[in-house]
Amino acid sequence: MSATNSGTYTAKLTDGPLEGKTIRTDFTPGGDPQPRLTIPTDVGSKQYLYTRGTGFEFGADSALSERPNAVDYRFVQAIFD
Repeated sequence: MSATNSGTYTAKLTDGPLEGKTIRTDFTPGGDPQPRLTIPTDVGSKQYLYTRGTGFEFGADSALSERPNAVDYRFVQAIFD
């Protein structure tokens, strides 16, 4: 895949204010899961910072590319602009 079309995966938010939620996000241009996610909230000046955890899920379609279908993310902090 090219750097402009590296694919997507499911980010599973395992704790914090968004515990149990999932979002679709892009792999890095190098094909790795994002090391951190900054997620906007309904309050314009507030975002949540999550970092990649150790949980990776692989499905039949990801076995060929060695990329996970889902990755766990842990809450770090709320960020206020």
